[in-house]
Amino acid sequence: MPNIQVLDQITIDKIAAGEVIERPASIVKELVENAIDAKATSVTVEIREGGISFIRITDNGCGIPKEEVSLAFLRHSTSKIRSEKDLATVTSLGFRGEALSSISAISQVEVITKTKESDFGVKYTIEGGVEKGFEEIGAPEGTTFLVNQIFYNTPARRKFLKTPMTEASHVNELMIRLALSHPEVSIQFINNGQSKFHTSGNGNVKDVIYHVFGRDIANNLLEVDYSEGNLGVSGYIGKPMISRGNRNYENYYINGRYVKSNIIAKAIEDGYKDFTMQHRYPFTVLHFWIDGNEIDVNVHPTKMELRFSHQQEIYNFAYQVVKKTLIEPELIPRVELPKTVEEKAIVETKTPEKHDEAYFMRKMKERVESYHRQASQAEVKDTKELHRGNMQIDRIKEAVTYNKNKAREEQFVSTTVQKPKLDIQENPKIEQLNFFDEKLLTKKASQEYTVIGQVFDTYWLVEFKEQLYIIDQHAAHERVLYEKTLQGMKNRTFTSQYLSPPIILNLSMQETRLLTEHMDLFTKIGFEIEDFGGDSFAVRAVPDNLFSIAKKELLVEMLDQLSDDITSAEAPDIIGEKIASMSCKAAVKGNTKLSAAEVDALIGELLELENPYHCPHGRPTIIAMTKRELEKKFKRIV
Repeated sequence: MPNIQVLDQITIDKIAAGEVIERPASIVKELVENAIDAKATSVTVEIREGGISFIRITDNGCGIPKEEVSLAFLRHSTSKIRSEKDLATVTSLGFRGEALSSISAISQVEVITKTKESDFGVKYTIEGGVEKGFEEIGAPEGTTFLVNQIFYNTPARRKFLKTPMTEASHVNELMIRLALSHPEVSIQFINNGQSKFHTSGNGNVKDVIYHVFGRDIANNLLEVDYSEGNLGVSGYIGKPMISRGNRNYENYYINGRYVKSNIIAKAIEDGYKDFTMQHRYPFTVLHFWIDGNEIDVNVHPTKMELRFSHQQEIYNFAYQVVKKTLIEPELIPRVELPKTVEEKAIVETKTPEKHDEAYFMRKMKERVESYHRQASQAEVKDTKELHRGNMQIDRIKEAVTYNKNKAREEQFVSTTVQKPKLDIQENPKIEQLNFFDEKLLTKKASQEYTVIGQVFDTYWLVEFKEQLYIIDQHAAHERVLYEKTLQGMKNRTFTSQYLSPPIILNLSMQETRLLTEHMDLFTKIGFEIEDFGGDSFAVRAVPDNLFSIAKKELLVEMLDQLSDDITSAEAPDIIGEKIASMSCKAAVKGNTKLSAAEVDALIGELLELENPYHCPHGRPTIIAMTKRELEKKFKRIV
């Protein structure tokens, strides 16, 4: 048997580094978090080859005192905590004292740092955990880290790195999260000499969202600002229209730290459940503030995971905040038809800063040249086509000239007035009707709207004020049945319908345990389930509203959504929502004619619901188009 011996310090450091440093993004995370902890207001991150060969991080923070520089690279050396008691209330991003030691163990590191009180800075070099140089130099206040050739001395780990492009994308995602979590810090990210984004550091989260994700997302946000007891949350959630096919756009932070939490993720997604299609995930940037005594951040070396002492309370808080924020506005999508070439020319001329003759002539010339290029490329030989093209050009000229003259007559405001960076109503592709004073889905409105008729045996047209509403009868009926079922389950005990023959379920050990644990709940809502021997169960009765659609898959789907992460308080809601969702199969289908009385009753029921805007699967029940938009299409107005 081999003899037991204590490993040397360099080997120990390399092994420990594996817990903290997984890839270049891990190094960037640790160093940027240190910069933020050092009160930096500006941080610049530059990488080359995905960060594998070169990482430079510069900040204007407080710097490291000369006598503490080499000490900072020892394991478990930190300025963030002093004793075990501090772990309960730690507020800094870093505190374990492993980052610099781990980074220097597997790469070549050079640090240049200077404090405000020092006349000179310090340049310190360390490679593979071995000190190589220490000297005084002139330097600005703050700290610059240069990290070269990560895993150069551990080739077995270096070969598991991905391509430079992949590694760079991980760094980019990390930098976005850091920028969103600290809008008060100006953060710039440079990849292979190209600046990817640069935030202002003005403390406005929405500005960061605009810089990183663009105008379309910034224009479709709902603000969140809520507190209850020791819990608080602020930030933005996206309107359902900007959902994505994965969870990459779900960003949430606990006390300024980006984390991953199944509890919070589930609460957010459950809050969106009625508003988005299946397998679509929301856009969120939420900052949660929780008493430090209620959480444990010392769970994992990367500090990406944490534990809550009151999980159910956190879930309920996050769920209610998201649900209430989505329900408050009237989220009916507004239809805006695409503009014609002439209308685009007219719209462009209405911008105050563009009413100078040189601009008009330049835009007219660009449009004419563009058209001739397209005609040339297509080798248009038909004289009629050329004639129509020339007529189009003439109309553009007329529109430009007309609006130029009209602009001068109206004496627009001076062009020196600047627009704010984020104008949420500027050229939206889809606008939500929460901007309108008059809303269709209110009891008062139910006395004033007019049902015009049905088209395609599926859609009902409703006129109200200056809006034309189009209602999908199937989606609307699904919503009504869904909420009726949920409400019925809260207020009364369902009657049961017996099945003959019974449905036999053959379950796995995990499914058997879950069914047994929650059997009382299934019984309460109308199921009658008996042990059939081994891991088999006989379903002899189901809730009356499920009798016509009772199948094995129904119960299995319910069990699939129950897991060890689900508390006993959550289970009734999950099972109830699944039953309500299945009951939607009884909804009236498209291509089915309804009488005016039937549709009037359906709309009346829709008005009474908490969320009338989407079916349980996330499709809209109703869309709208303005009278003005119709009149523009028919050229009644320009």
